[in-house]
Amino acid sequence: MTYNQIKNVALNHFTENGYEGTSMAQIAEDVGIKKPSLYSHFKGKDELFLQVCSDVFDAELKFSINYIDSNKTRPIEEFLFNFLIQFKERYERNRTTKFWLRISFFPPTHLYEQVIKYVYEYLDEVEEHLLLVIERAMIKGEINSTIGAKRVTAAFLGVLDGIFVEMLYGGSERLMKRLDASWYLYWRGLSNN
Repeated sequence: MTYNQIKNVALNHFTENGYEGTSMAQIAEDVGIKKPSLYSHFKGKDELFLQVCSDVFDAELKFSINYIDSNKTRPIEEFLFNFLIQFKERYERNRTTKFWLRISFFPPTHLYEQVIKYVYEYLDEVEEHLLLVIERAMIKGEINSTIGAKRVTAAFLGVLDGIFVEMLYGGSERLMKRLDASWYLYWRGLSNN
């Protein structure tokens, strides 16, 4: 119970204050234990942070794969656009998504290699699953097949990256402006119409 409570409180602090702005003393106080008691569960702040990263990686990957698997029979335009909207909505209301995006773009310098390993593993797994859906859409004639499924998938992830940047820096209005323009051009390039 305390182990999970520590991770939960740590997630809140890391999400709101970043790695550097979070202290073990703050976490212990919010959990309701003394700081030395934290060290019976975690060797230090790095270990706690990386455990939170691992948990959040698992949750975010599970969400993405579940979305892809549960929606892969939808029309491809609806499937892809709604995938982008899901991230916007999750970022606005889900602290794991907010944490995930922030550490993906701003990992602590001394933990860069460990964090970026999670980020690339996540991106590779999502890309692999999206590629299958896009290939299926090309076979069905929903999108232009002359572009190539790998390029279509990579371009979609580029649109998603642009949306992520606006989530972090721009706010909802700027995000919707970027999403509208990016999606319009992306879809026009893919569509057979």
